[in-house]
Amino acid sequence: MFTEQLSKEALVLLSGGIDSMSCVHFLKCQNYSVKGIFVNYGQASFEYELCAVKKIQTHFEIDVDHVSIKSDKNIGSGELAGRNALLISTAILYGNINRGLIVIGVHAGTPYYDCSEGFIERMKKVTEEYFHGLVTLSAPFLSWDKATIYKYFCDQNLPVNITYSCESGTLPPCGVCASCLDRSKFGC
Repeated sequence: MFTEQLSKEALVLLSGGIDSMSCVHFLKCQNYSVKGIFVNYGQASFEYELCAVKKIQTHFEIDVDHVSIKSDKNIGSGELAGRNALLISTAILYGNINRGLIVIGVHAGTPYYDCSEGFIERMKKVTEEYFHGLVTLSAPFLSWDKATIYKYFCDQNLPVNITYSCESGTLPPCGVCASCLDRSKFGC
């Protein structure tokens, strides 16, 4: 349904972490005009993620839109049912993109449903239908595991010190959540 020649525009869902920063770099290397969108959905790590997103924005000289979704509920951390669906839907609604890609940095090796190939294919179809084939969902690292993304990140000399990933939203990072454990495996 989607024809890539229609546009070289990409809207990247930014979290402030290594995966989303790698997506920005990866797409810029393919000559995409990249902009970002950051969603505050009530995550505990919102403040530190936003700080990292602003540093990524400055590093790559890209525009980033900020969207806040308000709720009285504490959503917790770890796997959150519907989180990536919410992020993708928010990008569809608020992303101000008419042609090109909505990009999410999900990768292989995670047990989360909303990081699976099946989920991405379903959301890709929804995205394409909303935009009559002019916008599609892209997950360029879907077949890469975290180690491969980290290798790419290091090979490209991207600055890890401007990223942030901790589900607890603490500084220093908690060191025990899944995101912190991933980072510690790679010496971050």
